[in-house]
Amino acid sequence: MARLFGTDGVRGVANTQLTCDLAFKLGQAAVAFQGTTILIGKDTRLSGDMLESSVAAGIMSMGGTALLAGIIPTPAIALLVRELHCDGGIVISASHNPPEYNGIKLFDGQGFKLPDAVEDEIEAFVARGGAAADELPAGDAVGVALPVEDACELYVAHAVSTVADEGIDFAGLKVALDVGHGASCMTSPEALRRLGAEVAVINEEFDGTDINVRCGSTHLEPLRELVAATGADVGIAHDGDADRVMLVDAEGNEIDGDVVEAVCALDLKERGLLAGNTAVSTVMCNLGLAHAMRDAGIELVQTKVGDRYVLEAMRAGGFVLGGEQSGHMIFLEYNSTGDGLVTALQFLAACRRRGKSIAEAAAVMTRFPQTLVNVHVNDKHAVDGNAAVQAAVSAAEAELGDSGRVLLRPSGTEPVVRVMVEAASAEEADRHARAIADVVEREV
Repeated sequence: MARLFGTDGVRGVANTQLTCDLAFKLGQAAVAFQGTTILIGKDTRLSGDMLESSVAAGIMSMGGTALLAGIIPTPAIALLVRELHCDGGIVISASHNPPEYNGIKLFDGQGFKLPDAVEDEIEAFVARGGAAADELPAGDAVGVALPVEDACELYVAHAVSTVADEGIDFAGLKVALDVGHGASCMTSPEALRRLGAEVAVINEEFDGTDINVRCGSTHLEPLRELVAATGADVGIAHDGDADRVMLVDAEGNEIDGDVVEAVCALDLKERGLLAGNTAVSTVMCNLGLAHAMRDAGIELVQTKVGDRYVLEAMRAGGFVLGGEQSGHMIFLEYNSTGDGLVTALQFLAACRRRGKSIAEAAAVMTRFPQTLVNVHVNDKHAVDGNAAVQAAVSAAEAELGDSGRVLLRPSGTEPVVRVMVEAASAEEADRHARAIADVVEREV
């Protein structure tokens, strides 16, 4: 049986894979394993109301209190569970996935994602049918649901303070912003304007079926067009729940999580704030990040893919900065999970401190050409033991030598195997990646 939890919570097509019954049991589990007061947020998906109701019902069936924050970014829930002294938090979102998907992410009372061991216990709880009848309260012992009126404002004020408290503002900065028909429409435009930026926003409205569709952090072309049309200094794009961010400079050149991490790591080091003189990334980071960190005398720790593993390494080592190429960045001084808004603000503040344009600041890292091919497969876990696939990988590695690398891994949230190749040239990376992907598609 497939594991219920992926790398970022429970996900599936809403009402078929991610059902109301499953959401109800996860709501019950939140109370059973965390405590009686649970904060719930959601993104803009049409199925969000349905799943929010089911999760809240599960919480109340256990005698718990469901605090309803409404449409709000994932990192806001991670922050507010601490600010509101909750026992845990739940976000109903499938992040960057298409609108028909949804997901349920659980946070503990400190705003951290749950460790694997607790997820295993919750999975067993769900598998046995949730709470037994004799465990449930009755009558006036059941719980209630209460709205949290100022949830977005509390988050915006916090995000703004991470820059404003350092004496930085964005007066004179022209920002193009794509909120991807997602939850950041409630927060990012206001935060940037409050810091003095001139902001042009697209995809700020939503109908529940347009989140992430040809927009946001995974589709940067609309943002590039907005940058060009408005003469913006920088473009910022979020995914559906705004736990990640991607940027472009004034010429439309992409600035991914690796570049953002390089700029911010150097900024923190120069200010004496880079704990342990170390940044954390994953095995998927570009070789250019490793070289930039080496040249700056900064140690780079690389983990398995997934922001949960980046965070584990950060907490274990006492480090303050970690991230992924996809734009998940964790600034542990400011939040306990990936935070797209805080990341954008910290990056812009670093550029301001250096007195450089976005493109000039990003030049601290030179990216190695990297090709990533997503291959849809029947069994994503079968790739490890397949002899033909391993032979194709070995052949590519032998040809690349020390000037590149190959990485295969199953997606944590989709029936996909990701084939990544880095090489000295884009043509070489592309050729090897597609050759391996062809074998994966045929064999797995």
